[in-house]
Amino acid sequence: MTQLRDDVPTQSTQLDRFFRITERGSTIGREVRGGITTFVAMSYIVLLNPLILGASADITGARLTTEQLTTATAMAAGVMTILMGVVGNAPLALAAGLGVNGVVAFQMAPTMTWAQAFGLVVLEGLCIVVMAASGVREKIINAIPGPLKTAITVGIGLYIALVGLVSAGFVTRTPDAVGSSVPVRMGLDGHLSGWPIAIFCLGLLLMIVLMARGVPGAVLISIAAATVLAIVVNAVFDVRGWGLVTPNVPDSVVAAPDFGLFGRVDLFGGFVSAGVITATVFLFTLVLSGFFDAMGTITSVSDEAGLTKDGKVQGMGRILLVDGAGAVAGGVTGSSPNTVFLESAAGVGEGARTGLASVVTGVMLAATLLFTPLAAVVPAQAAAPALVVIGGLMMAQCRRIPWQDTDYTIPVFLTVAVIPFTYSITNGIGAGLVSYVVIKICKGRWRSVGWLMTVIAALFVLYFGVEGVTAVLH
Repeated sequence: MTQLRDDVPTQSTQLDRFFRITERGSTIGREVRGGITTFVAMSYIVLLNPLILGASADITGARLTTEQLTTATAMAAGVMTILMGVVGNAPLALAAGLGVNGVVAFQMAPTMTWAQAFGLVVLEGLCIVVMAASGVREKIINAIPGPLKTAITVGIGLYIALVGLVSAGFVTRTPDAVGSSVPVRMGLDGHLSGWPIAIFCLGLLLMIVLMARGVPGAVLISIAAATVLAIVVNAVFDVRGWGLVTPNVPDSVVAAPDFGLFGRVDLFGGFVSAGVITATVFLFTLVLSGFFDAMGTITSVSDEAGLTKDGKVQGMGRILLVDGAGAVAGGVTGSSPNTVFLESAAGVGEGARTGLASVVTGVMLAATLLFTPLAAVVPAQAAAPALVVIGGLMMAQCRRIPWQDTDYTIPVFLTVAVIPFTYSITNGIGAGLVSYVVIKICKGRWRSVGWLMTVIAALFVLYFGVEGVTAVLH
């Protein structure tokens, strides 16, 4: 039986050779722990995605049930994450993308039926698959200058940390943010109070100490300890304010899945219901968001895992192909576009370096089809410290940015700042690329930019102004 130890490299087994575990300086134990850590950090999506998609009705007034959405979310995430591990051999997990699922629920669904909305999602995935298979997507990624790629990593690190702080309730939105000079604040009233925040702070401190001391499994140990403490505290004090997940021992372990959404797709009906122009704008938004969100996440997490060489991600073609297929799977299953998840960084921080970690994560995601009650045990306050710590570690990439080069100073800053401030990787990448191209052109160096970067910048200008363009056309 294989021992899950860090001090002994994996032997020359078929598993080791297939995933290149020893070659990448990892062990089976690290990969398993990394896969479990990623699952724990991202398992909230199985609960959150149904809440987002279920909060809206389509043009006919129909709403999707929680049971159907939970099954669709878990099935698509599990299958595509396993596929990423086997085909892409990268520690990257896939699930329904946050942000883009809001576009499907609150922008697309009110103008068409759910089947038609998921049909556009399938078309988006097919477009991305074609770009990946033809090599166009990889060429675009390789055309982006190194400092801007590094800025994307740093910006995503801030984004991950902010997501963790917000999900834990450490940072909250000011109720009257529209008329306030302070859009966010610490805690619910500018102060930290309550057991949920205490659990988060204790979990964060424990994780920081364990990582500083080099304890193997620091992230997973901290999440598990915080979860157990949360369950005990909630049982004793009947605490409120946990958020989406209340840490209770589940009444039942097994729940039957509902595959009612699977295959309910109308590929081109959305162009009839919403109109050609509106549906085309929706499709353009989905493709651009899916393309660059995934690009930023893949680049930053792979770089953190040491899977880049000369600024290029190893096996990028296969990774991009699986990512595109994830969008197709999201449409077919009815879970919205699936893409590489930021929380993959948590597993990488735990030592994951190969696709074996993704297989572990995928199996656990698929298992939630039957064990959904268990996925509802870990509160955000227990998992969020991993996002904050990993986000902080990703900030270390700042040292690779040539801040003295004026061609990059502002584009890098905009990329790093806009990603967390707008909660959008795509927005940050667009702001950085557009400003970079404008600076180069204004300095008379447009030839060094290249036609591909110029076209991408132009597309982003259109992307940022798409609402205005739509209003004019109507």
